[in-house]
Amino acid sequence: MRVVIAEDLVLLREGLAALLADAGHEVVAAVGDGDALLAAVEAHDPDLALVDVRMPPDFRDEGLRAALALRKSAPPHPPHRARPSILILSQHVEERYASELLASGSQGVGYLLKDRVADVQEFLSALRRVADGGTAIDHEVVSQLLTHRRRTDVLDDLTPREREVLGLMAEGHTNALIAERLVVSPGAVEKHIANVFSKLDLPPSEHQHRRVLAVLTYLGV
Repeated sequence: MRVVIAEDLVLLREGLAALLADAGHEVVAAVGDGDALLAAVEAHDPDLALVDVRMPPDFRDEGLRAALALRKSAPPHPPHRARPSILILSQHVEERYASELLASGSQGVGYLLKDRVADVQEFLSALRRVADGGTAIDHEVVSQLLTHRRRTDVLDDLTPREREVLGLMAEGHTNALIAERLVVSPGAVEKHIANVFSKLDLPPSEHQHRRVLAVLTYLGV
């Protein structure tokens, strides 16, 4: 996997680069601001961009806005190239731009909080999941987004267990992990998810990732 790292703290940036290299990934660029991130993605065509939220010059939301620009931009040329997946790794939840980022595409997006990453292997697993087109969203991010945004009334049709399953989906858990967390069978989880898709009017589609669309509905974005 080819990765661009955008992190202004030199020690953390170099530490992340060493960690990813040890895990067998190729860090094609490690930069310290949003403009450099955009240039690095254009130059190196990475599979994933690992991005901090607050970077120079104002240390507010430069990284997240740059990530959002990457998600919203048309795929670069030549036509076979695709936008990189985005994993935000930050100490902060910026509600406005986080919501826009999660709503900007149905594949390959994540948002983790630095101080809640407690296991290196889980972090690397989340990185791979996002690069492969999945999601990885810290449940604290989910909680803060739900605090600030009103969920659509369609969720009223979900049972408490279906809401619980959808909440765990929003954190990026697989069906197997959801089954383990809820102490139910994988088949029961699949049934709950099928009910969620049905109640949220998300029929099978070749061009849309129903799991991510259900999560975006849950987040109200």
